[in-house]
Parts: sequence; structure tokens; C-alpha cells
Amino acid sequence: MSQLRCAVVIEDEHDIRHLLETVLAQAGFQVRTAADGATGLALVRDHDPLVTTLDLNMPGMDGFEAARRIRAASSTYLVILTARTEEADALQGLEAGADDYIAKPFRPRELRARIDAMLRRPRAHVLAPPAAAEPSWLEHRGLRLHRQMHLVEADGTQLELTRSEFDILAELLASRRLVRSKTELALALRGVDQGYVSDADTRAIEVHMANLRRKLGESPSRPRWIETVRGAGYRLTAE
Repeated sequence: MSQLRCAVVIEDEHDIRHLLETVLAQAGFQVRTAADGATGLALVRDHDPLVTTLDLNMPGMDGFEAARRIRAASSTYLVILTARTEEADALQGLEAGADDYIAKPFRPRELRARIDAMLRRPRAHVLAPPAAAEPSWLEHRGLRLHRQMHLVEADGTQLELTRSEFDILAELLASRRLVRSKTELALALRGVDQGYVSDADTRAIEVHMANLRRKLGESPSRPRWIETVRGAGYRLTAE
């Protein structure tokens, strides 16, 4: 099976690890599993998986440290798993570089839906305004993004973004001055144009946006590229 269809599961609870392995295998992945963060990190480095699931509460190396090390070593789509009562931990996991999170207990159908959404994201984005043909590069004031090559440059310097950060930036660049709400962006990351969005989902967008701005090196109060429209969402700054 192609390396691009590899998945890594990092989970210390045997039953949950087996469930994740089954769901991912049914989705067409070659699955490799680990019961601790250090072993999982080694698997990510060795196999460069398309998607990795990571439990935050593990013995030894905790999930936050594992997430940081995984993100430093790989661009894998990283989904963290956390107890439903640990929303703050989920947001901290996003800050560590995760792309998405799923609360425990979770339904296999929900995990499969998130994976399917991730696989759709390299293709058409639901929020992009209609156009006859999108240019190869989306550009704004020295910030350039190429969807197919998955490249982002700011003033000629290449940036390393997570998949979610990349997709949010692509949506905003494609939308120009059209305001995109946190709800719209959350749905876009799922690959759908409608559905339920929780407060935690919109806060996750805020975390991704904060991380994106940090990597761009811009201040929310004096933005060069992305401005916040209070009570509405985000859009590009004026030319």
C-alpha cells in the first residue's frame, strides 16, 4: 500500500487502540499502532503517515510533548483525542500543532467523517467564491499560497503551516475582502457547507488563527494580511 495511505495510532488503552485501528483500516489505511508517545513518534518519523491519532493522556511522554515533537518532524494530519471534560486540554493540543480533536467517548462514525473530510480538503474548498479558474498562486501583499504544491511564502520566505492553518489561510486568500465567520471556517475544515458547530469548534478556529498569525509574524491589532472583523469573523486587509 502507498506510503501516503499510512496512518499511525498512538493510544495506551488497548480497546480504544484496536477500535481506532479498525476504523482507519476500513477507511483504506495501512495502520501502525503504539501504546506510548515515544514509540508513536518513532513510527511517525519512520513512515511519514498521512494521518496520526494521538491520545493526550498517556504514561511517560504526555500527549502535548508528543504533539510538539510530531509536528516538528512531520506534516501528518494530527488528530488528538481527549476526554469530553478536558476542552482546555484540547485547545492546548491545537496550540502544540494538532489539526483537529475528537472528544472521548467518540463514535466511530464521527472519526470516519473527520478522516473523510480531511481527504476531501486537498480538492475544492466549500468557501471559495465562484470563479472561472483559480490562479496557481493566491497572493496578497507579499503573502503567496499554492494549493496544489502546498506552499506558503511571506516576502519570499517559505512558512511551515499545519494542514488546518494552510486550509484556513487558503480560504481567506480565495475570499479576499469577503468576511468568513468562525463557523464557516470550522465547517470548511470538515469539508462540508453546513452542520452543527460547537463553541469548542469555534474556539479551535481561534487557536488555529492565533498560531497562523504567530507564524506570519503579525499582530492582530495592526495586521498586514488578516484582519478580525469584530463579531463577524476574518478577512484580508485592504490592498
